[in-house]
Amino acid sequence: MIGTISASARIHLLGISGTAMASLAGLLEERGFRVTGSDNDCYPPMSTLLAELGIEVRSPYAPANLPEGVDLVVVGNALSRGNPELEAVLERRLPYVSMPEVLKDLFLRGRTPVVVAGTHGKTTTSALAAWLLDSSGRAPGFLIGGVPSNFARSFRSGTGEAFVVEGDEYDTAFFDKGPKFLHYLPAVAIVGNVEFDHADIYRDAGEVEKAFRLLANLVPRNGLLVAGIESERARRVAEGAICPVESFAVEGEADWTAEVLERGATGTRFRLHRKGVAIAQASARLWGPAALRNALAAAAAAHFLGCSGSEIARGLSTFSGVKRRLEVLGVAGGVTVVDDFAHHPTAIRETLLAARGRFPGARLLSVFEPRSFTSRSRRPLLSPTRWFSPRSFRRAVSPPKKSFRKRSSSPTSRLRESKPLSFPGSKRSSPDWRSGRGRGTSSW
Repeated sequence: MIGTISASARIHLLGISGTAMASLAGLLEERGFRVTGSDNDCYPPMSTLLAELGIEVRSPYAPANLPEGVDLVVVGNALSRGNPELEAVLERRLPYVSMPEVLKDLFLRGRTPVVVAGTHGKTTTSALAAWLLDSSGRAPGFLIGGVPSNFARSFRSGTGEAFVVEGDEYDTAFFDKGPKFLHYLPAVAIVGNVEFDHADIYRDAGEVEKAFRLLANLVPRNGLLVAGIESERARRVAEGAICPVESFAVEGEADWTAEVLERGATGTRFRLHRKGVAIAQASARLWGPAALRNALAAAAAAHFLGCSGSEIARGLSTFSGVKRRLEVLGVAGGVTVVDDFAHHPTAIRETLLAARGRFPGARLLSVFEPRSFTSRSRRPLLSPTRWFSPRSFRRAVSPPKKSFRKRSSSPTSRLRESKPLSFPGSKRSSPDWRSGRGRGTSSW
């Protein structure tokens, strides 16, 4: 249905103000489609982006929002039965699809998709991979769940062979409860780490791991799986893969490792090794071990797609970050205000480690807003009291949790229950995993 749609078709997006949906709207607008959308609320930066693109947004949801003669309705995963506009789509028998389906059929098929997945670090790794390819003249397309500072927007059709897409393990739509990333035709897949998250749809860490196993099983034999083997569950995903695998680690042995030469307030200078051989040296605006892992993953993918060591080094050295990822908003009264999106126990810990590196000797005051279902979970392992270590900073301020209605089932509820994953860290992998020949020397 999507592949035969007219180049001038009218496409309407339900839930258009979400990061992915607004970016998809931009991609469709670039292609020449007539795009409209609706949502209950639309706030910056997505409202600003959609206004710049000239895309009409109708609010709140209502049957009257559906344009006359609409050819296709794209349903965001935030919508469920009972939404008045969605109910009108169903009653009128209008053709509808999910966001990942549109992305797959109109932008990924026939190209080389680079699917960046993992519980943490997806956005920064996606931005890094896109920038390494772009700064080396390969003009990739991309759709990223944040705004990279090296690009004006979070999306681009691109003219090159590669298309970098941030792969989310959350469900696709009300009619498709499988993970979004299973739609993305991965030629290269990055699985940076696997931990328990999205407590509203996954019962335990075993269910999350299964989703990533399914992703790895889609990578062809002429493709590549890039795996962060410091994450025990990501290592297990890699061990079960049929396609070629390259591993990375900051601590321990792996195919891709980093030798930290210097670190401080301006960033980190490090040497990249592939299978024990140094291929690049970079000075990057990256702080903390998590950021270094993101760089290793992006470098491995870029190297597979033809980037040389010198091109990788140049790209890393000129990478300028992502908005809302340790982003300095300004300084007032001698206080530096930083914005970061971290909301998972491990991500919070890694962000604080990075902040310590970027602001050495500074007193850190963290104000945490538990917005995600996981961060508001009452499960002991996900309780905010376990997330903040006194060694990381002096004081945390967190708004009170709000109660959520628990979903009755998850998309893979018949899976046998697995052992719970420890927070805030995860077990280290064994040093002799597969063919790893290099060893990281970070000493963070």
